[in-house]
Amino acid sequence: MTYNKHIFSGALAVLMACTGLASLPANAAQTELRVGAASADIGNLDPHFASSTSDRTLVAWIYGALVRFAPGSTDPATIEPDLAESWEATDNNLVWTFKLREGVQWQHGYGEVTADDVVFSLQKSADPKRSAFATDYSAIKSVEAVDPHTVKITLANQVPSLLGLLTNYSGGFIISKKAYEERGEGFTRNPVGFGPFQFESIEPGVAVHFKSHDEYFRGKPKIEKVTYRFLNAAAGRDLAFTAGEIDVAAGSTDQRWLQRMQATPGAAIDIFDPSELTVLHVNRTQKPFDDIRVRQAIAHAVDPAQIAQFRGPEFTRVAKSVIPSNNLGLNPEPGILPHDIDKAKALLAEAGFPDGITIKMIASQMPSYATTDQILQAQLAKAGITLDLQPVEHAAWHQMIRKDLSPLVDYGAARFPVADTYLTQFFHSASAIGQPAQVTNFSHCSVADKQIEAARTETDPKKQIELWQEAQKLIVADVCGIPVTETAQVWTRNEKLDWGFELKGSMSLGPLLTEQAHFKD
Repeated sequence: MTYNKHIFSGALAVLMACTGLASLPANAAQTELRVGAASADIGNLDPHFASSTSDRTLVAWIYGALVRFAPGSTDPATIEPDLAESWEATDNNLVWTFKLREGVQWQHGYGEVTADDVVFSLQKSADPKRSAFATDYSAIKSVEAVDPHTVKITLANQVPSLLGLLTNYSGGFIISKKAYEERGEGFTRNPVGFGPFQFESIEPGVAVHFKSHDEYFRGKPKIEKVTYRFLNAAAGRDLAFTAGEIDVAAGSTDQRWLQRMQATPGAAIDIFDPSELTVLHVNRTQKPFDDIRVRQAIAHAVDPAQIAQFRGPEFTRVAKSVIPSNNLGLNPEPGILPHDIDKAKALLAEAGFPDGITIKMIASQMPSYATTDQILQAQLAKAGITLDLQPVEHAAWHQMIRKDLSPLVDYGAARFPVADTYLTQFFHSASAIGQPAQVTNFSHCSVADKQIEAARTETDPKKQIELWQEAQKLIVADVCGIPVTETAQVWTRNEKLDWGFELKGSMSLGPLLTEQAHFKD
């Protein structure tokens, strides 16, 4: 959904003066875009490793894919051609042939995009040593270059959505084989794609600079220069935005923030999908969480409704399951344990902790995470569970939780909206931390492996959905993860900035910047 609020009344201008906020300057540069990010620095601009919200936002500007979600949408029904101008599949959907556009140019003078680049990129995406999303591509048997502009993909078995794996998202992005091999490890901070904006430079902890890719196959971008500033503190972003120092800023999923920005003259607010599902993952392999009664006690102590109300109903809702509610295959009633403090205390006592327990949890300093963690801390305290938060910078947090350094992981994420993707990455044993193909299975869950695997090759859509729904029930029953809330993406922008499309959704978790973005006179 998109919410645009333009306010011009004199009364509200007086109100803003009283609260220390000013109207946005009217003379914003017409061809330079300045963005304020809720991040302290870049993590990884290799799209096959980009996992943080900030990194995902940027790689979607730099790279393209065989196909893409229509700008402004997260609906798989809107998938359309990108590098591939057409495709066809055999009757059994095991062999797919893609015809590539001719003349598509890489950034920085690396020449034409060819089938060899596609083969290299998809093989890299499927390699756990070179991709964080390798398990998504396990069904791909082979990728072949038939000729410089034709690619054939052969599957070992049917998958829920092959086109979904080939979109401008995660492992679907195509990279320059030549640039990757030349730049080696430096590629992560000096990338080359064929998207509308090309990387120029990084000022560590300060900003990333981009310029338009003037040979972009859809046309020269209307924005010529982009500065992506690191403004991790919400207050700093707000001040920079209202002072006119930036044109776009990551918002805060907080009601008070929303009210302030709604009352800022010249500001527009975008609230859009996908909503990120926050799940409190519990490591079942570490004591005392190997006792299901302890996990159940934590689940009963958590009150998602209170968190959703505090965060703001305009962009937050109570989670329905351990996968996002927009996913094909959702089980809307998987058996989530209700909020019950007395039950939580009783379960702890049964497990041998009548006086409660103390849990150390590494916590991200990103404001949206910090707010939820502090509320969870207060809720768990009522049940005798002391949550000892250990705050660290967001990029460091990502690294630490991928080493099993925190028994509880509060993780918000959105994935391709088919149940297989989320279930595989977060709850299949092959994705568990420490495994060769680890992804984000922080709980080391394994109770639904059979159902997840069976659903991948099930040809009857009804039975496939039943398997996904059964998997969710098993995961919830074992308390691998405790669903908390779903929170939409929230950004604010100068009302003169036009994205060039209606922003209803963006799989990159930030506004998709295309060649159509421009400032209106």
